[in-house]
Amino acid sequence: MSRAFTREEDSENAIAGIGERPISHHRNLVTERGMALIDAEVAALRDELGRAEKRADRERIALVSRDLRYWTARRESAELSVPEPGSDMVRFGMGVTLESHDGKKVHWKIVGEDEANPAKGTISHMSPMAMALFGKKVGEVAVVNGKEWEIAKLSDS
Repeated sequence: MSRAFTREEDSENAIAGIGERPISHHRNLVTERGMALIDAEVAALRDELGRAEKRADRERIALVSRDLRYWTARRESAELSVPEPGSDMVRFGMGVTLESHDGKKVHWKIVGEDEANPAKGTISHMSPMAMALFGKKVGEVAVVNGKEWEIAKLSDS
């Protein structure tokens, strides 16, 4: 095929040796914070793209363009989901305090895939833990990887 028929972004990615960022096939549920983070990322990438274009830095343009395509697609597919205040059932966007049989307590907030950071107490709504918790109430038990966790408390955060 003639190079005249290739897309400009394909040639940009070839320059940098990068591929597209994979986009999840799951629903893109986001919290209010998650939506704000996506918006901030898109704005920062647009600014960075402008700076890279001024410097004519083709590798940086390719990398930033790829990331901007990813975050723009995530913004377009984002579905804001806010838990019903006072809900007594585990839902997206809620905080859940769990207790294991040995008394160990953990607290997770269930968020969107892009916002999830287990080291900071947030887990994806598609994680095995979140999937095991959805629809359960305080006092009920969720089993993940053979370990039982009792739901000790629910919160809006």
